Amino acid sequence: MIAQSEIRQMTLPEKFVLLETVWAEIAIDPDQVEVPQWHKDVLDQRDLALQEGRATVLEWEEAKKQIDQAIR
Repeated sequence: MIAQSEIRQMTLPEKFVLLETVWAEIAIDPDQVEVPQWHKDVLDQRDLALQEGRATVLEWEEAKKQIDQAIR
């Protein structure tokens, strides 16, 4: 196991690589991760809002463009 003191000594790019590696390992078997009920509830609420016409969706490219503009 990697000690927290070792992680503190890593550069930010090294920490990102570590995160990506850990996430890739978790993603191998996504069924091992229990989705919290509140996540399911939020998704259900968003789905209902879409079905009832109270929400809209954007194409991914447009969403990325809007996010990029918002953070600049």
